[in-house]
Order: sequence, then structure tokens, then C-alpha cells
Amino acid sequence: MKNVLRERENHHREAPAELERRILATADAIAVRDLADEIAVTIEDMAGTRERTAATLTDPRLIGLLDARVRAVPERVRVALRPPATATGVAIIDRLPLHDTELGPTPGDWRQAAAWSGERDRRSTSFRLDVTMLLLARCAGEPFGWQGQQSGRLVNNIVPAPGHEHEQSGASSVALLSPHTEDAFHPDRAHLLLLGCLRNPDAVGTTVSSVREATLSTAHRHRLADATLPILPDVSYGDGFDDHPTPPIATLAAGPTLRYDPAYTPLDRADAEFRDAYTQLSAELERVARTAVLEPGQLLLVDNDVVVHGRVPFAPRYDGTDRWLKRVNIRLPQRNRAESGESGYGQRTVAPFRGETLVPQVVPNQ
Repeated sequence: MKNVLRERENHHREAPAELERRILATADAIAVRDLADEIAVTIEDMAGTRERTAATLTDPRLIGLLDARVRAVPERVRVALRPPATATGVAIIDRLPLHDTELGPTPGDWRQAAAWSGERDRRSTSFRLDVTMLLLARCAGEPFGWQGQQSGRLVNNIVPAPGHEHEQSGASSVALLSPHTEDAFHPDRAHLLLLGCLRNPDAVGTTVSSVREATLSTAHRHRLADATLPILPDVSYGDGFDDHPTPPIATLAAGPTLRYDPAYTPLDRADAEFRDAYTQLSAELERVARTAVLEPGQLLLVDNDVVVHGRVPFAPRYDGTDRWLKRVNIRLPQRNRAESGESGYGQRTVAPFRGETLVPQVVPNQ
């Protein structure tokens, strides 16, 4: 099952200039944090809603507040949340105001992060940052979660967790997290991913590779377009998928649309011709790979249809100072995929947002 790309020798180099960068004006960035705090205070004051809201962030009153207030987000911020515009399929958004002293310790796992988000003491900052991430994601499209992942939370916490150091999931650390399409196994996977950096003291890099920059022969492209192998859910969804059909899917479809997760793809079942095409694809994704080293307050916007992302290895401390990211899955209602007839292994989305996307179509004069 394991077929990860080789570890890069230079694990901590700075994000190259070729990655698209979008700079938030200081006043605009402060306005986003203030608006999110206003929403959080309002929902915290609603008796009986706090614990349930913190559990999944799907309380209808919170969703209503976000939908009502997203129009107050400065237009230049909404422009910055449009899909990445270059062949790299990635944009770094720089940055939200964030001070390490407001965070409290890095949680030991996502469950602890969720629990802290429900407390009224200083750690409720985590909840306000969740609201900030949702507000930004709502500018881009429709944020959603998964019933089977992190208990359906709309904002996932990505932190190293004891006992998970070597697995292929966001909770790992000392193992290279193989480049992959997020939730490649599912036809309803995100179109965009929004990653927000809260803490990254060891300059741990996020790797990104775009299939738009890959050079593949016509024969290899045709072979990868054949539905040949299934992709299985990763360990963050648990296990027990034997009762679900495992239909083969196309690795590379028109668009292009890439579905790539070698750690969860049974490549030993394929014929030599497909394995050769897959090996060439892996080599090309390695060749065009870049490493983005996010700093606190920076955001990484990833087009999940064309970009695979991963993470270089690092040594966790488990002392409250480790790397901490927040992640939101985003659906773009205007973007459709030609995929059907898949069960998604029984995994269902948690999707409380529906309606227009508020990203301006034309970048205004700065």
C-alpha cells in the first residue's frame, strides 16, 4: 500500500517567489479579526448554544451570523480568497494579525483542540480563530466538514499527536506526509483547501505540486485517465470499509482533475503499463514540488483539483509549542466534476452553507 515520494533533502527552504502571493492590507486584516470576534461574542452570549457550537461549529445561529456578516468583509480580502490564479494552483495570503501569547499551548490532538474551543477561559481564542477561518472560507465558497473526520467539525485542527508519528495523516510528524489530493477517495472532496498557520516554530514546510506543471506523455495521460484502481480513505476516517464497494477511479481526468494518494492506492493490483504511468506522474510531481514554510497568521489556499500537498518530517516536542494549523474544506458551487456512481465508502459531508459565492470576479484597482 505504501508508495510515498522520496523525502526531499532540503526540508526547510523558504517558499519560492513563483508561488502566488496575496498581501492583505493591515487595516483589512485587522477588520477580519474584529469581525470574527464580533460574531464569536454574539454567539457566546446566546444561552445554551456555546457547547454545541464549539463541538462542530454548525449551530444554525452561527451559520446565519456568518452568512449575514460575510458581506462586511473588506472587498480586497474577498478578492484575496479567489481561487489561485497561476499554474502552481497555490496562493499564500499574508497575513492576519496573530500573537503567540493569545493562543495558549498547542493542543495534544484535535479532540483537545475541540474541547478547548468550548471553554470560556483564555483558550476560547481557538473558537474565535475557528470563526475567522470560517469567515474567510465563506468568502471563497461553501465550507464543509466530514461526518467521519474530527467528529464533523467544519474547522480541523492539524497538530502532531502522540502515537500517530509514522502514519499517513495530519496527526503524523516524524514520517514524511506523502503528497496527496485531500480526500482523493471521495467524489465530494474539496475544490479548495484553506490552511491557516497559528504556530510553526521549527519552520516545518508544506509541500505543494501542481499537475499543471507536470510533463507527461500522451500515452501516460491516456493510461492515467482509465479508471484502474480505487483510492481508500485515510486513517483519519477510521476503518471498517470492507462492506463498501471499491470502484476504480481515474487518476487524471480532463480539466485537469487529479486524484492522487499513493499511500492509500493498491498499486500492486495494477498492470505494468499503469504502474509505469503512475511512476512517471510521481516523478513529475516531485520535480515541480515547492515547499511553503508558513508563519503565524499566514494562509495557504490550495486548488485541490490540481495540487497535491504534503508535509516534511519534523520532531515533535509535545510540550505545547508544536506546529499548529487550522484547515477548512471549501466547495465551489460553480465548479462541477464529471464523477458519479461512487459510494465514497459511506462518508458524508457536513455542509450547512449553501448559496452564492462572494468572491468578486474582477480584481478592483488597488
